Amino acid sequence: MKICFYALREYDELEFCCKMKEKYNVDFIYTTDYPNEKNISLASGCDGMSCTPCDMSAKTLQAFHDVGVKYILTRSIGYDHIDLAKARELGMKVDTVSYTPTGVADYAILLMLASVRRFAHTLKRAELQDYSLKNKLGRDFTACTVGVMGTGRIGTTVLQHLSGFGCRLLAYDVYQNDTAKKFAQYADLDTILHESDIITLHMNANDENYHIINSGTIAKMKQGAYIINTARGKLIDSEALIAGIESGKLGGAALDVVEFENGLYYYNLMGEVMVNQKLAILRSFPNVILSPHTAFYTAEDVGDMIEGNFRSCYEFGTGKKLYGVEGQK
Repeated sequence: MKICFYALREYDELEFCCKMKEKYNVDFIYTTDYPNEKNISLASGCDGMSCTPCDMSAKTLQAFHDVGVKYILTRSIGYDHIDLAKARELGMKVDTVSYTPTGVADYAILLMLASVRRFAHTLKRAELQDYSLKNKLGRDFTACTVGVMGTGRIGTTVLQHLSGFGCRLLAYDVYQNDTAKKFAQYADLDTILHESDIITLHMNANDENYHIINSGTIAKMKQGAYIINTARGKLIDSEALIAGIESGKLGGAALDVVEFENGLYYYNLMGEVMVNQKLAILRSFPNVILSPHTAFYTAEDVGDMIEGNFRSCYEFGTGKKLYGVEGQK
């Protein structure tokens, strides 16, 4: 068995690949480039291909199928970038990875603290030797009500770790779990919106959750509320977010993910024109923190991602795993 890795980072992922090759007896080749029309043929003779979130549309899947790829392995928890209907049509199995939730959970808390204390803005001004206090006034985090939307493994870990700060904790999810109930009170969406000083998103990007933060939901939020997103950019309507910040309805936002980030994040675009206009606008606000989809980026999580791809390929190939995501055959 063999995997072709795309967009492989030689400075961190390659070492893990070499270790997992020996552990699972699965060979690999790689390119540092994302999949494109010119390099898809590199996967010829490989059982699987591995990618990070990128364009995995029907056309791309067809091209991989045509060179013999049977397994689409994404180095991410989410799979909204993959056309699952086309994969089913082609008989290609799709699988994701899981990794310890603490990395993303703690990063979300980092963004909460940085937001309410205006930390990024304060640091930028300090770099220019502006040590005045005007427009740096923060809030006491302990006095805040935090609404956690999505209580899967990451959201529940956020609640567990927040419990030590003394915040009032609310939780929202269609499927409640007993562990989250130990730390938070479940509430309906309107209650979360009305009562939370900070709303942090930990939901899947699906049709039901698309733009769950929009002009209507923002209008229901507390004056000066903060929005934190370490999940998926599609959860937030960027135009509504910009309007909420410009009007002063929102106190700010901290976003590790944004809409239409493919082709931007993980590239070095220094000195180039920003092609995502909404991202450019958000960058201009002093009360918005933007990080380039790095909440997951710990040695532990990267290792889990790489191993997850090797394990899936091995289990698909040996018949130990019959289904991928959403019960795919």
